[in-house]
Amino acid sequence: MTQHLTIGALAAEPGAKARGTVPVDLGTLTVDIPLTLVNGARPGPRVVITAGVHGGEFSGIDAATRLAALLDAGEVRGQVVVCPVANPPAVYQGRLGVSPVDGVNINRVFPGDPDGGPTERLAAWLFAHLLDGADAYVDLHSGGIDEVLKDFVGYRLTGDHQLDAKTADMAGVLGIEDVIFGLNADGGNSHAAAARQGIPAILVETGQLGERDPETARRLVCGLYGVLGRLGVLEREPEDPTAVREWVWAAGVTAEATGLWYPAFAVGDDVTEGQVIGHVIDPTDGQEHKVHTPATGRVFYGMRGLTVAPGTELAAIAALAPRDPGR
Repeated sequence: MTQHLTIGALAAEPGAKARGTVPVDLGTLTVDIPLTLVNGARPGPRVVITAGVHGGEFSGIDAATRLAALLDAGEVRGQVVVCPVANPPAVYQGRLGVSPVDGVNINRVFPGDPDGGPTERLAAWLFAHLLDGADAYVDLHSGGIDEVLKDFVGYRLTGDHQLDAKTADMAGVLGIEDVIFGLNADGGNSHAAAARQGIPAILVETGQLGERDPETARRLVCGLYGVLGRLGVLEREPEDPTAVREWVWAAGVTAEATGLWYPAFAVGDDVTEGQVIGHVIDPTDGQEHKVHTPATGRVFYGMRGLTVAPGTELAAIAALAPRDPGR
């Protein structure tokens, strides 16, 4: 029998759908997390979909909200939990990668700390109340308001071949041709932390520069339906995985000086190790700092904001994956 689905005070009986908010105590403040609980009348997997981990990433939030409205509990096997705004302070107040509450990027501290600062507590709550017991996880991101991005799906290799194969299968049915994986599940990203707990987890990056393009959101909803069908949550004809290009992360490029950033690349460009991909100009004296790429590969996202400080991420580069990357 399908069980009741309860998160906080929000509950959905088998065959029912519930929408609302759940208050979360972060120590110095309380935030309301919007959730849609879709509890199918028939047994099946539990799938969690989040968006709004960062501010200014609108395509994922839009798509998650559309999906939550469309899903019908009568058509669902198992349970689907949709959280369109996982980090309300960053989404509604900051519109940046870091929270205005404490300056922390939540996607660097998962699975969080229930006794830590506000953002660490939020990460811990999301993992304890949403991810606990999940059979699959999809985290939706976009290029932020100052970031160009080429759509891709990401996941982490764990060394568990069965888990990695299921994750790769999820990544292949979204309709996005570029799939980038990390060679381990280290770090504080949400999908990496989920993978360490044995949950097939993918990161989906669609849209850029804070776009709110309805067609992008509709395509993403279609891709999510493909994932839910592949997992057996929805009764759909089995879909063959997309013919994908596989990449592995090669390097991140960060600013070493404060100043004005003038990139010399477009997203999707292929670059060569040592190539100058932009300049940081000191507005005080006009001094120029050349920025070189430390690796050969393709630029999948990059900074388009003008002002940068040391440590600002300027570009991320992936290289074509070897035939057998250890999976």
